[in-house]
Amino acid sequence: MVYAATAEGFPSPVTTTPGVVALQRALVWLVGASCAIVFIEPSPYELVTLVATIIFFATGLRLRLVFMPLLLLLFLVNIGYTISSASLVDKPEVANWIVTSWYMAVTVILFAMVISEDTAARLDMLRRGLVVSALIAATAGIAGYFNMVPGGHDLLTLYDRARGTFKDPNVLGAFLILPALFALQSIVSDNLAKSFRSAITLGIVALAILLAFSRAAWGGLAITSAFMLALMVLTSQSRAQRSRIIVMSVVAAIVVAILIAVLLSFDSIGEMFRQRASFDQSYDEGRFGRFGRHILGAEMALDLPFGIGPLQFHKYFPEDTHNSYLNAFMSGGWIAGVCYPALVFVTVIMGFRHAFARVPWQRAYLAIFAAFLGTVGESFIIDSDHWRHFWMMLGTMWGMFAATQHYKATADQALMAPDAPRAT
Repeated sequence: MVYAATAEGFPSPVTTTPGVVALQRALVWLVGASCAIVFIEPSPYELVTLVATIIFFATGLRLRLVFMPLLLLLFLVNIGYTISSASLVDKPEVANWIVTSWYMAVTVILFAMVISEDTAARLDMLRRGLVVSALIAATAGIAGYFNMVPGGHDLLTLYDRARGTFKDPNVLGAFLILPALFALQSIVSDNLAKSFRSAITLGIVALAILLAFSRAAWGGLAITSAFMLALMVLTSQSRAQRSRIIVMSVVAAIVVAILIAVLLSFDSIGEMFRQRASFDQSYDEGRFGRFGRHILGAEMALDLPFGIGPLQFHKYFPEDTHNSYLNAFMSGGWIAGVCYPALVFVTVIMGFRHAFARVPWQRAYLAIFAAFLGTVGESFIIDSDHWRHFWMMLGTMWGMFAATQHYKATADQALMAPDAPRAT
């Protein structure tokens, strides 16, 4: 699927007043930058997205027909959660979980509508904001791990693993993958000055991912990087560009391998790495281990059409589900259990269909799609259904789908239209 890339094909913002357009783009950057601090609730991200929602609706947003399946599936997922929690709403933690789920659904629609207009510029602002956010979170995690800040070790680490400004090291590692992919893209594609700056950014972010000691984040970064680079090679428009991507990728891999080897030479890092890298983890094994719970929970879900309600799984088993698709069944019954995976995998299928579209924002698309796909896979072994960045990527994907369809339609109309008469 190849679309012509012409400047006239850009989806234009509903409001064309320069001041309003600048405000809207700044808000997109601010939302991305606010992702850094989420260990307090409500987090800055919730507050900023609330303000952004109000301002964007006041200045103009377009709900496109392509968003109807997204809207319907999000509604059904949360209806399932709400029905299953009917007898539990008197518990503050359950009520908060339901409210958060509905709010995350609203942010998905917001991102979809926002990114469907002025797409290239807003994606660039989102990318910039996310990189700033990643640098803040990563720097905090590194500083905490190496005890660079008084009292920071207790605040910025958990179980001797860097968590930065997040509640959990696993979430920190997962969040940093998309900004790392953005930096990697710049290294293999941009001029020397930008590549150097991006290399520094990638080094900081990759170090934080290493120190988070999240096996899913380690594997996720490696797999999504390889997947994204492969797509970049396949979609490159020149042999020289493909050659540069391949050469720079090999160089980057060698440099990263050397730096990791140096870091692992430190006893404390090396020992923790060996512990975390082992597949022989007690909480993964046995009848009630991670994967045993998945089987038992799936059997249980078949007999419970209304589920057991949010945050109740640990009352039946030693730990939580650590599987977002199973959690949808347990927290929202069959309604959410069917609709949540349907939402995710419909997005993945559409993502592959649009991966080779020749659009001005294709580079950003490939990074976001790779990171989203990595999170989809990681969701089989961890509860990602309340990760802010997951819902951000989901909404952004649908926004890019709509923008690409609009872009293709505009390009097709331009090709079919007769030549304008020349002035005499």
